[in-house]
Amino acid sequence: MLTVISPAKSLDLSPVAVPATRPAWQDDAVRLSKTAKNLTLGGLKSLMGISDDLARLNRDRFRAFAAEPDAEAVRPAAFIFNGDTYQGLEAKTLEPEDLQWAQDHLRILSGLYGLLRPLDAIQPYRLEMGSRLKTRRGSTLYDYWGDQIAKALRDQAQALGTDTLINCASEEYFKAADRKSLKLRVITPQFMEVKEGRPRIVSFFAKRARGAMARFITQNRLVDAEAIKDFSAGGYAFDADLSGDDAWVFLRDYPEPSEGK
Repeated sequence: MLTVISPAKSLDLSPVAVPATRPAWQDDAVRLSKTAKNLTLGGLKSLMGISDDLARLNRDRFRAFAAEPDAEAVRPAAFIFNGDTYQGLEAKTLEPEDLQWAQDHLRILSGLYGLLRPLDAIQPYRLEMGSRLKTRRGSTLYDYWGDQIAKALRDQAQALGTDTLINCASEEYFKAADRKSLKLRVITPQFMEVKEGRPRIVSFFAKRARGAMARFITQNRLVDAEAIKDFSAGGYAFDADLSGDDAWVFLRDYPEPSEGK
C-alpha cells in the first residue's frame, strides 16, 4: 500500500538532524524555478494570489534556487512543510525507523518537485500544483508533469507489491496523478464532523486528519487497506453507511472550541 499527501503554503525552516536524500526530479525543479524567476513581481502576485511582500520573498527564493544546493539551504520535505496536514503528520516526532519506512511507502506531491520522498532535501519554495505557470509543455503545472507523477507512483507501488494507493492529498494536488496512467486502486479517506445531526467536511479539521492518517499508516506499517478503518485519532471512526467503494468516510462529533485549537 502506497500513501500520498500534498504540501502546504507555510514552511518550517528550523534545522533538523536526519540524513537527507536527493529529489529524483531535481533537474525539473531547477527548470521550473528558472521559469518562475523570470516573472515580474506582478506576475508572481497574479500567479500565486499573494501580497507584495510574499511576492518579493518568493522571487528571492527562486533567484537563489540552486541546482546543487549547500546542505544549509535544504531541509527534508516532510519537515519543511508546516501547514495543517503536516501538523497532523508530526514528522519531527516520528522515530527514525518510521521515517525509513515512509521513504518507501509515503509520497508528497509537489508543484515544483513533482513527487518527493519524506527525506528528500528541498529548498524553500512556494508553487502550488494548480498554478498556471506557462512552460514549453503547456500553460499549467498539470501540463508540465503530464503522466510522469502517475507513472512514478505506479512504479513504486509495483516495487512494493501493491495495487492500492491511499490518497491523503488535496483534490488540487491529486489531479496531477493522471488516473489512466496510474492504474491503481485509489482509496480516499474523507473526514467529516457531525454538527446538529449533519455530517460535513470542515477543511481545517480534514487537512489535519489526512496528515494524522498518513502518520497512522506509517507508525503501524500498514500494507492492507482494510486496516486503515481502525483509524481513531482525534475521535474519528469509520462509517460504513456513508462510505463508498473507494471513498471511505470517517466521522466524529464537531469538537468543542477548546478541542479545535
